[in-house]
Amino acid sequence: MSVIDKEYEAKMGLGPHTEKQGKKMLGAEAIIASLEAEGVDTVFGYPGGQAIKIYDALYDSKKINHVLARHEQGATHEADGYARATGKTGVVIVTSGPGATNTVTGIATAYMDSVPMVVITGQVPRSVIGTDAFQESDIVGITMPIVKHSYLLQSCDDMTKTFREAFYIANSGRPGPVLIDIPSDLAGSEMVFEYPEDVLIPSYKPTVKGNIRQIRQACEMMKEAKRPILYIGGGIIASHSEEELLAVAEKLQIPVVSTLMGKGAFPASNPLSLGLVGMHGSKFANYAVTNSDLLIAVGARFSDRVTGKLADFAPDAKVIHIDVDPAEIGKNRIPQIPIVGDAKVVLGGINDQLEQTGYEPCTKEWLAQIEEWRSRHPFYSPGVSTPAGSISPEGSLDLLSSLLDPENSIVTTEVGQHQMWAAQHIKIQFARQWISSGGLGTMGFGLPAAMGAQLARPKSRVISISGDGGFKMTGSELFTIASYKLPVTAIVFNNSGLGMIRQLQTVQFNKRFTSCEMPGYVDFVKYGEAFGVAGEHVDTPEALAAAVEKAMQLDAPYIIEVALDPKNMVQPMVTPGLGIGDFVKFKEQ
Repeated sequence: MSVIDKEYEAKMGLGPHTEKQGKKMLGAEAIIASLEAEGVDTVFGYPGGQAIKIYDALYDSKKINHVLARHEQGATHEADGYARATGKTGVVIVTSGPGATNTVTGIATAYMDSVPMVVITGQVPRSVIGTDAFQESDIVGITMPIVKHSYLLQSCDDMTKTFREAFYIANSGRPGPVLIDIPSDLAGSEMVFEYPEDVLIPSYKPTVKGNIRQIRQACEMMKEAKRPILYIGGGIIASHSEEELLAVAEKLQIPVVSTLMGKGAFPASNPLSLGLVGMHGSKFANYAVTNSDLLIAVGARFSDRVTGKLADFAPDAKVIHIDVDPAEIGKNRIPQIPIVGDAKVVLGGINDQLEQTGYEPCTKEWLAQIEEWRSRHPFYSPGVSTPAGSISPEGSLDLLSSLLDPENSIVTTEVGQHQMWAAQHIKIQFARQWISSGGLGTMGFGLPAAMGAQLARPKSRVISISGDGGFKMTGSELFTIASYKLPVTAIVFNNSGLGMIRQLQTVQFNKRFTSCEMPGYVDFVKYGEAFGVAGEHVDTPEALAAAVEKAMQLDAPYIIEVALDPKNMVQPMVTPGLGIGDFVKFKEQ
């Protein structure tokens, strides 16, 4: 039997807190009491027939605020944004059938990006499961590949144990979504509430502490490397190990490249930060990785969007791979030194070892070479306006970055060109200030995620950056934002089409544009006005600057629609199918 790691739980701020032990109550009331015991203060959802008893019990809760989304997909993205902004577990409650199946995209998004989430789905009564009853779906079976774990409750005797396990599993080890499917007859059954303090799961015991011998070997290899690179991912943020990472990088003067999910884990202002690596990473970051002799991967998984052609990714480098999930180590790249463990604990061990054995940076020449690449190959930006006089997306995001409060701003994105421009040009200094769908690449994610982040951190200014394609997918959540009077600023880059598809069809298919244009202009400001949200159109750099400054002062949601030339393309771009040092040569802007 493995017992819950109390030290780990304390670090994560987890653990039961309840005053209702031993009380007789309905199953639905026990569900709410379990959420309260886990310290849940906000849940996102949408009611329905098989979840109605849970919602009735929620009526009496003095500790939990329920946020009514306008679509179940929106609810999952809102819970996701809440979780990413805080590190706490996001919670969703929906009904059976279509309510449950509408959460699938949001669950998959959280799964791919290792976001802790508990999704509670109502289910038809146990007596009719398997009979194709009204609004019945096998949501456990449907979501099996995209959850960390799932439960179909069969008895109230398992109710509290299930919730205790679900929250522990969701936010320990490599975080992820957990689904609890609850037949409605159980929600109406009587039980005695006993919430367990410990969790006993024979088959689940995440490795937290790395092997000390491997940590010592890694330290020696890092001290000897002449051209090392720290390659970091979202695991740094999930494990709250930003301070330990900074200490290792500065001790040995090792430059740092980041995945999309790792943005913010290392301060953008630090001279050692090289920013984004991979398909749309900077040339200097990609050249640094390609020419490195040691790659220290921490909380990153060698995704294809980072590596390009895997055989050409850091071809001469030895690899140290640190990850809490043993399945990721060796999956895409075989490391010379594999270390399974929580990044915070392992990096802390590396720091301790360096202090004990002594260290002396030997990367002066390497850093000089990288600075030479950086000066020759900065990110493309024509300024706030293009040579043709239209608004430049790169320059507009440089401008936005300069206006953001570095300590109290959160930026969320949809997926597409705007996402890559934002990742390249917005400087993020701290973890959990950048929220974007990485692994699944979910259009429609950014706006509801911004809402969840704003609810989680009401003192922060939350900016949602969208393309017109992604905004159209979940724009109805703007009504939710308006209903709760949340001061989310939504910036919509409108090029009346699917910009990244257009770019790929330009680069790969000789401008044979198919289904990438959306003829018929949509006025997003008027769309916002229909929900009671004010906004404005901007088509000059001066108007954009004024609009952003105005939005920052408002205590209300605001839409800024930015007219873009559809010919704009994200630069640089790695040639599809080649290594990350092989870039597309753009002939015209």
